Amino acid sequence: MTTLPRAVFLCESPRAVQNAYDAATKARLRKLVALDDTVCTKADIEKLADVRYIFSTWGMPALTEEEIARMPELRAVFYAAGSVQQFARPFIKRGIAVHSAWAANAVPVAEVAYAEILLANKGFFQAQRIFRSQGKPAASAYYSKFPGNYNVSVGILGVGMIGSLVAKKLRANDITVRVYDPYASDEKLKELGAVRAQLPELFESCQTISCHLANNEATRGMLNYALFSRMLPTATFINTGRGAQVVEADLVRALTEYPDRTAVMDVTFPEPPEEGHPFYTLPNVYLTPHLAGSFGNEVARMGAYMCDECEKTLHGEPTLYRVTEKMLETMA
Repeated sequence: MTTLPRAVFLCESPRAVQNAYDAATKARLRKLVALDDTVCTKADIEKLADVRYIFSTWGMPALTEEEIARMPELRAVFYAAGSVQQFARPFIKRGIAVHSAWAANAVPVAEVAYAEILLANKGFFQAQRIFRSQGKPAASAYYSKFPGNYNVSVGILGVGMIGSLVAKKLRANDITVRVYDPYASDEKLKELGAVRAQLPELFESCQTISCHLANNEATRGMLNYALFSRMLPTATFINTGRGAQVVEADLVRALTEYPDRTAVMDVTFPEPPEEGHPFYTLPNVYLTPHLAGSFGNEVARMGAYMCDECEKTLHGEPTLYRVTEKMLETMA
């Protein structure tokens, strides 16, 4: 009888593990690896010397290379969530494969961004507020300034997994997609049906701008007044990516100068905004509580993706979502 390799759930949040790995996925995993329902934490490292595979999700502890060395049999980490920036490097440096369900987590984010773009192009966000406070004639006068979703330009900042999905969804509409991403090849943009644009041009020409930039030192604070001041008088800025890329005081200034501009912010920096921040009171800012990513039933999709990765690993097949150190330079 073949002995299955030992695997564990390693996470500081047992509830997060329960949400990410539903009963169906756990049943599949138990046919592949020796795994029980116990959720280990960083304090249990000494007990994991014979562990071959780690399964985790939001709440994965950051371990040092020395701590990882206490698990000499470890071969791979399967992370049922998106960004691995906070823990992946020490594992990768020790030659341990790190797999992320970023593609699964990208699906709901792209769906939210796509929906908000279509609504923004019709002036939805402020129109519903104006209708409620000032009546239908004022709301109609406001939304009549907008082009709708035909023969209009939308800007996508970053075409990683999420930005690419958004661009593909927009391709079904009569919308010109303009992309800023210095890492994207011409072939990729052609595949997406998108047009390359530099940042000033993109901010000047696009009715709606959706941010999906990677979260790293090179991108932090790169969206500033020099760009926001170029936005069209009725443009909308949507951020479902990371908040640190935005100089928030500069965005506030641009929104104050042109009140018909709108910002839809699912992320901020810090998160939530500090008490008294203008985002809470500006009538043309719409804050949402970081809801674009996976939640509810969507979370289990990420666990299913990692089960697929594990199965491919065990069968010696090429995996789809292994993260390299090079990829961390541009990933969210």
